[in-house]
Amino acid sequence: MKRLIRKGNVIDGTGHPSVRMDVLMEDGRIACIAPELADADAEQIDASGLIVAPGFVDMHRHCDIAPFDDPHFGELELRQGITSTASGNCGIACVPSSPESAQEYAAFVAPIIGDVKPEGLFRNYAAYAQALSGAQLPLNVGFLAGTGAVRVAVKGFSPTPYTAEQLSRAQALVREAMEQGSFGVSLGFMYQPECYTTREEQVQVILPAAQAGGVLTTHVRGEGNSLVQSVQEVIDIADRAGIRLHISHLKATGIRNWRGTIFRAIDAIEQARARGQQVTADFYPYAGGSTTIFSLIPPGVMKESNEKTLAYLATPEGKAALRAQISVEDPHWDNMALSIGWDRIVIAGTTLPEHASYSGCTVAQLAERQGYDDASDFICDLVVSEAGKVGIIVLSMDERDVDDVARLPYTAVISDALYGNSTNPHPRLYGTFPHLLRNFVLERGVLTLPQAIHKITALPASCLGLTDRGILRAGSAADLVIFDPKAICDHATYADSRQLSSGIARVIVSGKDAVIDDRVCVGNNGCFIRKSDSMKARTI
Repeated sequence: MKRLIRKGNVIDGTGHPSVRMDVLMEDGRIACIAPELADADAEQIDASGLIVAPGFVDMHRHCDIAPFDDPHFGELELRQGITSTASGNCGIACVPSSPESAQEYAAFVAPIIGDVKPEGLFRNYAAYAQALSGAQLPLNVGFLAGTGAVRVAVKGFSPTPYTAEQLSRAQALVREAMEQGSFGVSLGFMYQPECYTTREEQVQVILPAAQAGGVLTTHVRGEGNSLVQSVQEVIDIADRAGIRLHISHLKATGIRNWRGTIFRAIDAIEQARARGQQVTADFYPYAGGSTTIFSLIPPGVMKESNEKTLAYLATPEGKAALRAQISVEDPHWDNMALSIGWDRIVIAGTTLPEHASYSGCTVAQLAERQGYDDASDFICDLVVSEAGKVGIIVLSMDERDVDDVARLPYTAVISDALYGNSTNPHPRLYGTFPHLLRNFVLERGVLTLPQAIHKITALPASCLGLTDRGILRAGSAADLVIFDPKAICDHATYADSRQLSSGIARVIVSGKDAVIDDRVCVGNNGCFIRKSDSMKARTI
């Protein structure tokens, strides 16, 4: 099957300016790109006046189980131009699992990857890869091995160090993930129980990924007062393991850290790059983040399992401990209650019907409405009643900091979209890439259009080690987005986030139409993309 895109303004993903070119696709690949092409046997697609770009690559979405349990998976992704994505980020994933910890882990990850029954978790990477290979995928999906999930599968939520036998099992799981096509490993030092993992332990756990040429993506230990030390920590881990490093959602949270801390973190990254270490990063184009309500609970209150933590918080002693510890600074933990205040923490989603009205309200508003003298008591009761299954939005960043990170030549754009069935999720789930093109390019001029396209195509593809996606050239997969930059628009807001993006003329996956004029076409043209599908990663 041959298709010819004619008279389009091609932005190839490399950062170079647009050039008027024709693009010939054949059998799911790009056959030729040239100023004038003619092929009477090819279906003609007129792209006059439109941008023709590689399909957008979102290297950080928490869509681990969505391909299997969400009948609408693909609609909101394709409507914003995403043709390839990676799951298993921030150390959190639906694989591997063990019978002993599956129920607790399923509850823990629900606000992030969505409600999943313990039996819906995958025991090993072979089973997960087989499921992705057999799924009807509307876009291309690959994965990272989450080392937090590995730790839980091996030793549950225990804070104790790895034993030699447990460490060996963890390495075996990472090795299996790489054999099954994982792009690399992700860690989530901010989350329990991975927050208990030491540098040396983490170096040992990720060695199999380093040996297989994978990448290490990192949710660093702290993004507020301890951001610089946290960035230095993962730089050191990657250097000692001999693995490429990619720092997830680089940002400085907390009002006191705005317009200062982020620059010291950037200095640490650029010093490592100057030494020859391969370090990249990413950001999402919003000043607010999204996570689970457990991130608000001080480490000193957390017990060796979530069940025991919830049981403790249900006691007067637990509530008093939470109130006391959340009122003081902790140099090793980002205390959002103090760093940004309860009036900048928004409830994104709950599970109980009686809490449905909480969505979109700040903790400060809800605590006052419910008659609490101390907002931490409200949080305590909410965590216990909802068993921790609450998503939150934290308005924790300064837009100017986000802009400065966006301008760095080595930062890709991600959505960090959560699939936790929130009633009012973060707008990045629905609108990240159109928001970037509208807000950062057209309205504010933070980036040029070729720069923005590079950050959502070739750069993230390169970070994952993909060579045949994210760039328009002969031989690459025929994943493309055709659009008018002035028409593309995101509609999702913090107040009303479940709004699909619009303005994309056509999205093509594997040479076949996936979206035409905002209409998602019938068909599942995506595939399970493995690291082995690409040869050697391009130089970043």
